[in-house]
Amino acid sequence: MKRYINFFFRLNLKTIYFNFKYLPFSQAIRLPILISRRVYLRAAKGKISFECPVRTAMVQIGYEGVGIFDHKKSRSIWEVSGEVVFKGKAVIGHGSKISVRKGGVLSLGDNFVISAETSIVATTNVTFGNNNLLSWDILVMDTDFHLIEDESGKVLNSPMPIVIGDKVWIGCRSVILKGANIPDNCVIGANSVLSRELEEEKGVYVGNPIKLVKRNITWNY
Repeated sequence: MKRYINFFFRLNLKTIYFNFKYLPFSQAIRLPILISRRVYLRAAKGKISFECPVRTAMVQIGYEGVGIFDHKKSRSIWEVSGEVVFKGKAVIGHGSKISVRKGGVLSLGDNFVISAETSIVATTNVTFGNNNLLSWDILVMDTDFHLIEDESGKVLNSPMPIVIGDKVWIGCRSVILKGANIPDNCVIGANSVLSRELEEEKGVYVGNPIKLVKRNITWNY
């Protein structure tokens, strides 16, 4: 009963508009995506697809968060002209920003959670596996936005995909940049900066430059 009451109080016109704009009628009628009234739809374009069975309220954007942020004044931003793929349940906490440029793809695995105030920018391909937990104030960005060329005109900093495996926990204020690849069952410590492929699973990585500090760990979701 509590679940149904919670759904009723979160239902709003923005949610109805969002679902029927992006999804075929057979999916939209189930209202699989709940959008908070405080979410700013800066660009509601592109495409949303589900690579899983569709259930009511399986994706929630702009609701859950942490107590150190102002839930009323902090709002999420949705700026999508590319494609967002959901492979299961997803919670994108309040104040988080999702930006997917035209031609870009953001893929979110099952049981994907952002606590609050985190930004994801996809211009090529940003992929998250299953059971990922992102803390607050994280930046995930597969581009530098401004290109740098050498004297012959060759681009030195082209956008590169980001791949994050299953059951990865990324600590607060970390920065995940183009070319990053995180193996399964890893922890990225707070304030870390990553722009390369990490090789070892079940590791704790911290710092800038990032380095492996613990092996064969297990963390509780």
